[in-house]
Amino acid sequence: MIGFTFSFGTILFLIVIVIVASSIRVFREYERGVVFLLGRFWKVKGPGLVLIMPVVQQVVRIDLRTIVFDVPPQDVITRDNVSVKVNAVVYFRVVDPEKAVIQVARFMEATSQLSQTTLRAVLGKHELDALLAEREQLNADIQKTLDAQTDAWGIKVSNVEIKHVDINESMIRAIARQAEAERERRAKIIHADGELQASQKLLQAAQTLAQEPQAMHLRYLQTLTTIAADKNSTIVFPLPIDLLNTLLTRR
Repeated sequence: MIGFTFSFGTILFLIVIVIVASSIRVFREYERGVVFLLGRFWKVKGPGLVLIMPVVQQVVRIDLRTIVFDVPPQDVITRDNVSVKVNAVVYFRVVDPEKAVIQVARFMEATSQLSQTTLRAVLGKHELDALLAEREQLNADIQKTLDAQTDAWGIKVSNVEIKHVDINESMIRAIARQAEAERERRAKIIHADGELQASQKLLQAAQTLAQEPQAMHLRYLQTLTTIAADKNSTIVFPLPIDLLNTLLTRR
């Protein structure tokens, strides 16, 4: 049996080694440590090698990278009373580790819940047409509202993107009918505008021909040339009304 004897100095040295080893923390470039001294906030440390005294100090590790999470589909009633399901994706990051730890419990869950309520609140103020056509503006509105509310938590919401808008089948058919009616309206307007332009051009042409009587006879001859080129057996020759009036007057 072999006996081991330890002096007081050796034991003390081993205790110091254990304490130092347990107090070493290494924080990556994108991490910070919120240090509490006897339960009170002390400072934010990192990145790199950090010493934390056991028992006396506690540290909470915070990731500063951009976090991405999906907002579950939310039932939204638009301003024109249309029920839709909308889901989105939110990009945010911690800019103040102290606030993210002290001002809110579980900032990830808090931001997620706030994103859901903000999505419903902002989209509920707009009509369905705006929800479908002005998505970039709605993204900016949601991001601005959400960022203002999370600023007290030390969180910066950098971007919000609406991913999908789910509409029921009956509303899809109604939108299709509306789009068809809109296309027909535009076609009628274009046709009417063409008729108006054509009438204006005809009026200008009539006024030009009326300035010189010989111009009308030249136009008749040009019309006859065009008809003869088609090898027609029958030629309808337009007779001026003025000539007929002259003949009737002589009788």
